[in-house]
Amino acid sequence: MGKMEDGAIQVVAGAGDILSAARFGDALIHLEFQCSDMPHATGQATGNSGMFLQIATRSRCSTRTGSRSPATGDCCAMVGQLAPLSNACWPALAGQSYDIVFRAARVSGGGEVVEPARLTLLHNGVVIYNNVTLRGPTEGAIDEEDEGARGPLRLQDHGDPVRYRNIWLVRLAPRGSERYEPG
Repeated sequence: MGKMEDGAIQVVAGAGDILSAARFGDALIHLEFQCSDMPHATGQATGNSGMFLQIATRSRCSTRTGSRSPATGDCCAMVGQLAPLSNACWPALAGQSYDIVFRAARVSGGGEVVEPARLTLLHNGVVIYNNVTLRGPTEGAIDEEDEGARGPLRLQDHGDPVRYRNIWLVRLAPRGSERYEPG
């Protein structure tokens, strides 16, 4: 669970994930987050949390610099599948943002995936993924066995305090119009 504080949802370490009652498929998602300043923490303990909507993306503040390339556990990673194209993180305590266009997997009546899920993600205005194909649900997804199912928006309690605010989601149509009808 979380608590409201200064207009933000605070993920309280050890209190559990925050899940929306509504379930979603294709969506445009915006959310802002702030990681705690944990200067002595390392690895997964550096303000770690995640946002899930059939997929899991880390919102851990990883401001490491140098020649090391981002990995599948870093901020914006599609957990266990894809590493971000670059590290667009700002320092801890700075406001960060995600803008995500998510297209859920298309599944036949028999449950077979006929088109995998796709994702575009901007982190702090930087394109991190551009219409990438996902190889099934990511690690930690709630509905790992049912790719075509709609899922809740989930903010993960990974044991570190993280604040979320200005969260909105617009459901997207499963496909565009097949013909033009002038008004």
